[in-house]
Formats: sequence, C-alpha cells, structure tokens
Amino acid sequence: MVKQRQKWTDSGLTWSLLLRGCVLLAVLCVCAHVYLESMQGGPAAALPPAAVRPAQDQAGTVAQRGTPSRMPEDTRAVKRRVSYVRSQRKEPPARQRDGGDGGGGGDGGNKVDHPFTCCPPLRPHRKSLRWHIDLEPWASESHSLEDEARRFLHHITTPQVSCQPPASGDSPIHGGLQGAWAVCLDPKYSLSPRVRSKHCRVYSLGLGVDDRSLERSLVRAGCEVHCFDPSLKQPHLQQAHMWLHRLSVDWRDPNPAVAAQHQHASTKKLAAILNDFGHREVDVLKADMESAEWKILENLVLEGVLDSVGQLLLELHLHWAGFEVGGDDPSVVRYWFSLLKELERANFRLFHSHNDPSKPHLFLHKNILNASSTYNLGWVNTRWKP
Repeated sequence: MVKQRQKWTDSGLTWSLLLRGCVLLAVLCVCAHVYLESMQGGPAAALPPAAVRPAQDQAGTVAQRGTPSRMPEDTRAVKRRVSYVRSQRKEPPARQRDGGDGGGGGDGGNKVDHPFTCCPPLRPHRKSLRWHIDLEPWASESHSLEDEARRFLHHITTPQVSCQPPASGDSPIHGGLQGAWAVCLDPKYSLSPRVRSKHCRVYSLGLGVDDRSLERSLVRAGCEVHCFDPSLKQPHLQQAHMWLHRLSVDWRDPNPAVAAQHQHASTKKLAAILNDFGHREVDVLKADMESAEWKILENLVLEGVLDSVGQLLLELHLHWAGFEVGGDDPSVVRYWFSLLKELERANFRLFHSHNDPSKPHLFLHKNILNASSTYNLGWVNTRWKP
C-alpha cells in the first residue's frame, strides 16, 4: 500500500513537471515570434499595411512609399524614396491636371505634377461615337415658327468669312465665285494651292444633275472630279477627264436583303464610298440631293466625315421638311438650324449664299418672310490642312 501511494506521488510530480515545461516552452516561442517580427518590420510594423505598401494615385503617375510618423533622429534626414509607375487606365476628364478638353494635342490630358517622367504621354482618346446631334435652344420662349424662321434665314444669308479671290490673272479657276455654285479660292485657304499643284479632288453628289459647269471648270484646272448619280446607265464612265459613278449617297446602310441581290450596291454612305475608293481627303464636296440633304448632312456630322472635307457646297430645299425629318414646323426649323451650327463646331464657315429669284417663295409650304424655297450655300473648313 505504501509502495503504490509512493508510485502515485512520483507520477503526479512527473506530470506537473511536464506541464510546467510545456507552458515555459510556449512562452518562449511567443517571445521569439514577437522578437522576430519586430526585427523584420522595424518601426513600420506598427503601421497599417496601406502605409507601408507603395500607393499609386488614380492617374497612375507618382506613388510614394509610406514612412512612419516617428523616426529616429539619425534617419530624419534621409530622403524618401519615390517610385514612378504608369497605369494603363486613362485619367478621367474631371481629374485632368492641364484643364484641356481631353482631346487636345500634345500631352494636354495626361500632364502630371512631377517634373520627371519615365514614359511618353498617353495618346488622346478617339472621338466617341455619336448617335444624335445637339439641338440648339429655341429662338424664343413662344417656340413660334416665325421666330425660328427668322433666325434660320439670317444665318444662311449672312456670310461668316470673306473669300477674296486671287489677284487678276492668278486665279486657277475662272469664275470661281460666280453663279449659284461657287468655290473659295482665297489664298489663305487650301483649295487654291491644291489646284495649282494638280492634287485637288472633287466629289459631286446629285440626282439627274444637268448643270455641271463648276465640275468642268475644276476638271480644266486639273482637279480629279468624281460625279455620283444613280440615274446613269452604266456603273462607271469617264467623260472629259471626269469620272461618273452610278451611285447614290445615302444616310443609311443599304438593306442587306436587297444588297445581296445585286453584285454592286447602288446606294452607300459617303464614308463607305471614301473607303472603297481609298480617298482620305476631298477638297470640294458638292451636294444637290433634292431634299435628302438634311439627313445626309446629319450622317456626315455624326460619323465625323466632315473632317476630311475642305469645302462643302450644298443646295437647301426649304419648301418642305425633307426626307425622314419629322415634327411640327417650328421643330423642323430648329433641327435645320442645329445642323448648321454643327458645321460651325466642325470649323466650317459660310462664305457664299445664293438664291434664285425665279424659284417659288415657299418656306414649309408657306410664304414666310418672303423666303425662297432654294438656297445654294458654300462653307470652307478653316482648319483643313490636307
């Protein structure tokens, strides 16, 4: 009995020693772990991870390594390390530093505050696709037809730039500013030197056009003239150094079911024609589309085709709203005016306005302000440099 009691006592002492040893070992491990972490992390170990990790700003330009708020005296003079990184995301326009329009030249939209850079500036983003034009405010609070018509007629009958012809004998085209159709030969614009160098290109859009005197004058001056008329009997003809194409310019893509039945589509948008012909610039674009001019002009604005045009000559028909132009009469005139203001935003300025006194005086089937039913207008792209 005494031996068994002695055995239980020895066993209890053994378990007690083992338990104390385990507790001591655990304490030593915790102390060692804390010590190692403090040695590896240094003073920055007490900071949150975001303060230690390099932080990149939204524009993707400069990121500074975080520094602890408390530093030893011998390290306060050490300069902070700065790393420059580049992000593939473009900076939103609202955060641009330079205050530009987001699409300007140079590095306007990607300018950063620091004086150093490792990488070239990002390219300005391409123009976004537009689906509708921006309507101008109403001419008056009453939204009356007469107020809208007065504003519109004043706009199309008041030239915005003067077009001085070259000196006598120096004009490459005789009578360039005479008659209903006229081109601007002012030396400060690009057409006159392009004609002299025999590099000018002309597109003439029409439906059964009889008067091609301007086109013939440009051909004689050495221009490459393409006339598009769906009433031609043959797909392509060459007549007196002038190319004739059986094509009609439309503001819509052709119906695939109809186009599949014909080997050569006879109706295309102007952007598709330019692409098919491999033409990047058109010095003069003349259009007499018999009331389809409004929707065609809208398509040229929305698709950015006007950037490739030097001068735009257009015949307007005002006796009715035009193909696929809807709304009441004041809304129609507001739409017309808004389209012409879009030309201004594309750097086009009116230099020529002509109306035939023999034409009926009808404005949306009414006699308003003695307006003619037809006007021939000419705009020059003041920023066009082919």
